[in-house]
Formats: sequence, structure tokens, C-alpha cells
Amino acid sequence: MGQGRSKLVTVIGAAMLAASAAAARQPPAGPASPVPATAQPPAEAGAPAEPAAAGETPAEPAALGETPAEEEGLVSFAADELVYLEREDRVIASGNVILRRADQVLTADRIVWDRRARTVEASGQVRIGDSRGNVAVADSLMLGDDLQDGAIENLLVVLGDGGRLAARHASRTGTSSQLDQAIYSPCNVLDEAGCPQQPLWAVRAVRVRHDSAQGRVHYRRARFAVLGVPVIGLPRFSHPDSALRNQSGLLSPDLRISNELGFELAIPYYWAIGPDHDLSTTARFYTRENPLLDLEYRHLLTAGPIRARLAGTWSEGRTFDEGFQIVSSGREAFRGLFEANGRLRHLDGWVSTFSARLTNDRTFPGRYELTYDTTLRTVLALERQAEQLYIGARGWYFQDLAPDADAARTPVALPLLDLTWRSASRPLGGRVRVDANALSLFREDGQDMNRLVAQARWDRLFTTAAGQRITVSGLVRADGYHVQDSAFAGTPAYAGTDGLQGRLIPLVAVDVQWPLVGPLGAGTQNLTPRVQLVASARDGNAGIPNEDSRAIELEDTNLFAFNRFPGYDRWEGGTRLAYGLSWDWSRPGIAIAADVGQSVRFDAAPGLFPQGSGLEDRLSDIVGRFTLRTGRFGSLTQRLRLDKDDLTVRRSELDLSFGSERTFATIGYLRFNRDSALEDLRDQEELRFGTQVALFRYWSAFASMIVDLTSTAEDPTTVNDGFQPIRHRVGFIYTDECFDFRFTWRRNYVDNLNAPRGNSFSFSFRLTNLGR
Repeated sequence: MGQGRSKLVTVIGAAMLAASAAAARQPPAGPASPVPATAQPPAEAGAPAEPAAAGETPAEPAALGETPAEEEGLVSFAADELVYLEREDRVIASGNVILRRADQVLTADRIVWDRRARTVEASGQVRIGDSRGNVAVADSLMLGDDLQDGAIENLLVVLGDGGRLAARHASRTGTSSQLDQAIYSPCNVLDEAGCPQQPLWAVRAVRVRHDSAQGRVHYRRARFAVLGVPVIGLPRFSHPDSALRNQSGLLSPDLRISNELGFELAIPYYWAIGPDHDLSTTARFYTRENPLLDLEYRHLLTAGPIRARLAGTWSEGRTFDEGFQIVSSGREAFRGLFEANGRLRHLDGWVSTFSARLTNDRTFPGRYELTYDTTLRTVLALERQAEQLYIGARGWYFQDLAPDADAARTPVALPLLDLTWRSASRPLGGRVRVDANALSLFREDGQDMNRLVAQARWDRLFTTAAGQRITVSGLVRADGYHVQDSAFAGTPAYAGTDGLQGRLIPLVAVDVQWPLVGPLGAGTQNLTPRVQLVASARDGNAGIPNEDSRAIELEDTNLFAFNRFPGYDRWEGGTRLAYGLSWDWSRPGIAIAADVGQSVRFDAAPGLFPQGSGLEDRLSDIVGRFTLRTGRFGSLTQRLRLDKDDLTVRRSELDLSFGSERTFATIGYLRFNRDSALEDLRDQEELRFGTQVALFRYWSAFASMIVDLTSTAEDPTTVNDGFQPIRHRVGFIYTDECFDFRFTWRRNYVDNLNAPRGNSFSFSFRLTNLGR
């Protein structure tokens, strides 16, 4: 019996008591309320009526939908057998009985509706629910015919959030139900074999009141028990009756231990200010630092979502000594970190986005371990995307938190304007696109720059009878620059020439691709050779500063770009030929793709590209990419750059992931062997991996690590020995239907600004429905 009831409750998955809120809005039906057409006409006294819905299986309450307004106050029946006793004015329904009134549904083996007494008596697998998701199961009940007031025996309530309330006796008045000697728990009370078991945790109370109008469950003289053992007494407390209810209350606390902060206790409180905005307040207490208050505000406006966070404390400051070590400043003041982001829609298709991160003490974010970033970025953007036109305006502000950072030399980009227009017509059978860019970049102490770029591009595609795809392109671009204080540029190689500078850049290009498609094995392959010829003006970079085109390197993604430099400030002129081969093969459940290519420049351009970029000689290095995907279970991506002379690996990036939803692993490896003196192209070798393994039904373990494999042979400036762990995380998770516990051990092996060397341990737990 117990097992069957548990399965029944699970199948229902819905709600009871909250239904009274909807029913309370309508007047109770009088004694003369008619039996609607859905039930059979009254038979002679004592005679059985024809089955109203013979063999009908009761519908689940969640699928019943809303009752039309004109039917409010009416009671409809469906049953295997329906009897109307005219003298007693009673309706007796038996066998798969469904009684509907407004948004409430009552199902039972037998229901007796006494229209004179205005009562409904139900027995045998009684269920009552509404559209909100709460369902009650009982042996028997006696309610008014408005399905509100009455008494219930042996009650089990399944709340919308999965929690269960049980009591031997319950009474109901209006929108409130009272349960005496009740127990609440969202935990399973049956094991995998269907045998009764002690719930992991439960709350027993002398009295429980469920207010369906409020959507809360209130407890009086309660005891919190773990595996049946009382742990703490709770005179009064309450929680929402549904996971969808937006209600205020304490959230689950977090515990943490670290070398820098000592023991940390975080106590969060959630304030549901309204249905569309809330405020989370977290008090963080430390044994080695002053307490910190963390506020997070969220608001879903009609135009879009916004979020703001302020974390602050009152404490003495920290500063850097000559050796870049953090020491105390001794001055107490407010120190904080402000973050905000959002996306808002405006009239005529305009959209604004913003993201702000600001601090008044550059040691504060790392000191309180709020972020591991060493540069804080603030950006405001206003954009409009139409069918043929894009307009965007942005402003950038940076805070460099590094010990040797000079704020006066940190640039501010305001404004950064972009415009793209595509013609609807097709002049000469091709597509026309116009782009424009404007930038003002200034520093308090350093090189300032104003830039205006405009270009027009025309592309026409031809397809031959043999299937070749030939694209002919033409481009003309005009740039204007105004430079100030170039003598104070941080890196002389990136400085321009003071005053007005300009250039005019024409370009023509022909791109030929020949897709060859056909079957291979059990799949389909596509082999595509590609050749591109580009001719453009040379020597257009004299006197132009370089602010956005510094980290240049040949990759598979820019091999066929008209300009292989990443920004506007540098232009790759001259005549060159790029060629490559793409191949892909796929069948259900597996896909393979590979690309390889190289380029050759027909005229020498000494000094145009830095040493180690793969483009410094007339013949470039070889670049390629290989990908393998096996449905949802794994993927592999390998990107390579090989030296053109001896095929030495100059750049290697490997990303591998595999596994299922609960057991998976990711591995990443990169190696930059560029032999370049340029800071943007320094050599590096790194290994990173992460994994999560499901140990048992509810247990899983996870681990991740980053290892710096760079040696002095690769980078003479490194202080590592070729195998230097950077940081790791190890922990485990226990998660079941009613409890979530997580433990993490984190270790930083090297010191940096926002990740000091040492260990930290964090613990977090959450009781389902009693916190978030």
C-alpha cells in the first residue's frame, strides 16, 4: 500500500491546497446548482444512470487547463457510474470519478455530492489539485461543495516544488489548511527496492499551516531531524510551497578556509522586492580580515535585464613596496568593487549594452578573492541592426591592477564607432558592402590617436558548369589619422608620427573553390581545393600608429583574409597567393574535418611582419586544423602551425573532451614555439585538464589543473623549471532529491596579484526547498 501510494504521488506531481485561492474568488454555488451537460440527466430515484464516461481514465490535474469564466460555479462529473437520488438531492458517482469546479479537480473511487447540505464526501484514493502544481492525496475527505472548507484524514500533500507534507488529520478553511502532528520532507521515503526508509532529513511540527494564497508553509514548534535524529528545535519558520515562488528568505550558507582570509562564513539573504526585481545581501565574515558586505541587485525591466553588484568593506589599505610585495598602508577607509551589466531595447531597434567593473583600491579584489582578473574593463555600447544597416557606438575604460601599472598610460577608447551597410541592389551582378570605423584613443600620459576609416567592397560569385565557385572582389579603403605625443608611446615600434596622416588602399582579389562531393564508406565526403590571389597597394603603414594590430600571427582562421593583421592600424599590402585544401566526412554519429594551407608573397616586404609570426618571409609557414566529433560523447580539435623549412611545430593547440553528462573529461594543451623577441609572441607551453567522475548514484568527484611547461630553453625570462603547476581544484559533490553538498580544495602554486600562493577549502550545502 505504501509503495503504491508513493508511486501515485510521484505520477501526479502536482498540487492541492493552493487551489482555494482561485475558488475563493467566485461565489459558492447554491443548492439548486444544476448538474451540467457533461453529466447524465437525473434518473429515477434510486435507479442507476447511464455511465457518464465509461472507462474514462482520470486526467492529470496539471493538464486540465483553465475553466472558462462562464462555467465558474458549475460542477461537472465524469465517472464509470452515476446515480442521482432525487428525494435526497444527492449525486453518487463511483469508479474513476472526476469532479471539476473552476480550476480545482477532485478524483476518487467514490464521491457523494449532497446538494442540500452543500457537501462533497470522497473516499478511495482521493486526490485534489489545481493548476498551480500542488496535489493532496487522502483516504477520505469531507469538503463544502466549493471544495474549500472541510476535514481530511490521512493526508499527504505533494507541493509544486517536490516537497511532501503528511498528517493524520487536517482541516481546511478558505485558502488556509492546518495540519496537526505533521512531517515535511522532499527526500525519498522508499528505497530502490520499494521498502520504507528513513528520509535523510525531515521537519516534524506540532502544527503546520499552508497558506495557498501566500504560497508559503508555516511551522510551529518544529524539530529538524537528520536520519530521524532531532538536531535543532525551530520555534517558528516558513518556506515557499513551490520552486517557482519568488519569496524572501535566508539562503544556504557557505563555509570556506583559505591562507589569506582564514575561516570564512557567508550568510546570504534573498529579498524578493517584486515579481521582476530582487536584492541578494550576503554578509561575509573572516577571521583574518574585516567583514565584507556583498549586495547584488537584479531587475527585469520591460526593455531588458540589468544587474548590479557592490562588494565593500571598511579596512586599512594595502600597497606595493619596491619589490612589488603587498604591505599595509595603515589608513582605514571604504574599499570596494562595483560591477554592473545589462542589455536594454529601445525604440526603432536600438539596443544598449553595458558592463562595468570598477574598484577604488587595486589590491582589494585580489585581497578578498573576488576576482582573479588583473585588468578590469568597463564598456558601454549602443547598437542598431537593421536588414541592411548596422550602427554601433562603444566606449572603453580600463583599470590595470598590476603592481607596476601606470594609470596615466592606460588608454581610454571613446568613442569607438562602427557602421556597415549592404546594398539591396546588385551592381554588375555583385554584392556591395560599405564599412566605416572611427576611434578616439587618449591617455593622460602617452600617445593619443584619432582615426577614421572608410572602405567599400564589391564581391561577385560565379559558378562554372564543372562546379567551381569563383569569387571576384574589389576593395577601396581610405584612412585618416591624427596623432599626438607619439614620442611618449610605450613601445617605440608602435608609435606613429605626430600630425595628420593618411593612406588610400585599393585591392583586387580572385578566390577559386572547387567542392568535390561524393560517398566514402558509409558516409559522405567533401574535398575542396582553394586558391586565392590578392593584389593591393604596398607600403601604406608609414607614420601610422599601431594600437590594435600588434598580436599578429598566421592561423587557419586568417589565411584567406584580405588583411592578416587583426585590426585597422596595419595593412598587408603587395601581391600574394594563398592556397589550401579542406576535407570533411560525416555519417550519423560522427564527423571529421581537416584544413591545411599556406601562402606565398610575390614581393619582399622586410619588417612588415615580426619574427615568429609565420609571415615574416615570402613563403609562409603551413597552418592546419583537424576536428573530430562523435555525437554528444566527444570532440577533438587540433590546430597547428608548422615551420615551412623543417616542419618544426611553431604552434600547437589541442582541445579534447569526452564523456557523458555525469562523467566527462576535458584536456587542453598549447605550445607556442615562435622564437620571437616580441612580447606579444613570447614562447609558452601549457597543459590544462578537468574531469568529473560519477562514483555512485549520488556521489561524484571533480578535479582540474593548469601546469606551465615552459622552460628556460623556450623562454629565457621564465622562472619555471619546465613543470610548474599553476593551480588545481579537487573536490566532490553529493546530490540527491533533497540535499546538495560540495567540497572543494583549491591550491595556487605561484604568487600573482589576484591569486596568492596557498590553499583554500570551501564547503557548501543546500537543503532542497529550504534555501537556494
